[in-house]
Amino acid sequence: MDDQEFDSAAMQRMAERALATLPEQFRADLADIMLRVVDFATPEQLAAVDLENKWHLSGLYEGQPVPDQSVWESGRMPPRIWLFRRPLIAEWRETGVRMDDLVRHVVIHEAGHHFGFSDDDMHRLEDQAD
Repeated sequence: MDDQEFDSAAMQRMAERALATLPEQFRADLADIMLRVVDFATPEQLAAVDLENKWHLSGLYEGQPVPDQSVWESGRMPPRIWLFRRPLIAEWRETGVRMDDLVRHVVIHEAGHHFGFSDDDMHRLEDQAD
């Protein structure tokens, strides 16, 4: 495959398939999460994670992690997982990792933030999704 085949719609399908591989107890809590694929993070998104270079961010979770949610809060935007297409393509070229595996890794990592997981927790979750 070349990078022309990795348009936003193709990456969106990969991301949706990645969520579908998660264990049921996680999928249920991710039912309302929005998946979005865009070329690059906005300056505000980069600033939120203390980055300046748009090529250094391939995914981002925006939302209130489950452990921090309250039934008393309302009016919030639904949680979102962002995939940044161009940095993902650059990483694919550099590493040779299959694009669907790369997208899956980023989606699972960002989904882990939704649950308030540490990086170690997220690695275990990714292993379970195989």
